[in-house]
Amino acid sequence: MATATAATADTTAPAPTTGTATLTLAKSITAGLRRAMQDDEKVILLGEDIGKLGGVFRVTDGLQAEFGTDRVMDTPLAESGIIGMAVGLAMRGYRPVAEIQFDGFIYPGFDQIVAQVAKLHYRSRGAVRMPITIRVPFGGGIGSVEHHSESPEAYFAHTAGLRVVSCSNPQDAYGMLQQAIASDDPVMFFEPKRRYWSKGEVDFGAADVLPLGRARVVSTGSDVTLVAYGPLVATAKDAVSAAADDGVSIELIDLRSISPIDFEAIEASVRKTGRLVVTHEAAQSVGIGAEVAASITERCFNWLEAAPERVTGFDTPYPPAALEEHFLPDLDRLLDAVDRVLGRPNSLSDWEG
Repeated sequence: MATATAATADTTAPAPTTGTATLTLAKSITAGLRRAMQDDEKVILLGEDIGKLGGVFRVTDGLQAEFGTDRVMDTPLAESGIIGMAVGLAMRGYRPVAEIQFDGFIYPGFDQIVAQVAKLHYRSRGAVRMPITIRVPFGGGIGSVEHHSESPEAYFAHTAGLRVVSCSNPQDAYGMLQQAIASDDPVMFFEPKRRYWSKGEVDFGAADVLPLGRARVVSTGSDVTLVAYGPLVATAKDAVSAAADDGVSIELIDLRSISPIDFEAIEASVRKTGRLVVTHEAAQSVGIGAEVAASITERCFNWLEAAPERVTGFDTPYPPAALEEHFLPDLDRLLDAVDRVLGRPNSLSDWEG
């Protein structure tokens, strides 16, 4: 397990809860947790080192001092126990928020999540609800190793009964987390850990908050639809700017919800552009990109001008830190996929000029 020497995301003062403020994504999550706990005394946090330490990324820093040890609980290093305890709390009417310290540590709790959390509402014919939020820092880019840099979201998107979401910016981190906690459905909340330090303005009273299952059109375009979520939205935004300099107009969609997927938003875009590129850090095979590509091909076959392209991590275990920049999708790989769907010279073509 990670130790108290792990890098911290932010150590600034607690965020306000009214007006607007510029916050890191990490502190936006802190503010979302604080607001949810203020609004509902049934919200309880539990996880490894989240109390006195404030979590290895300091996301829960100060919350135990503010709300007490009964509501911000340090647990043993046992993910199955953390999720099992959350199930019991949910059955008793609480809204537990369980933190999994790193993405690769979630597997000991996998059985509890897919066999209990995801199924108890269905199994009980609606008599038992599971309003559990499971926070998972995920993805690479922090110079760490396997078990600290993985992207396991597809495992849970494949499981009926779970909502699976990922924020990409401070505003969504603040709002989506509160929506997840308020939901009567169990929610897997994937936090892009390499974006914890990214800053943005947060409007604490925003009135135009999207529903939890809706995608957002980040930028409009006419030539190519680019779909991303979590940590790669920032990379995709760079691709939009770079492509514009080359005369290519990209419409960028931040998926936000991985299960359910807002196919209507993607379909509307692809019917306009005729081309689709999907990107994520997880391996390509049987990933979210495959589902998006297949479903949009079914829905938009007559509108597609080219086969959809996926830009993903590779079908290997996560590499050593020195090699991760070669594993993670980057600007060049995204632009190369854009060139492929446009039929322009690219890394796979034999075009010689």
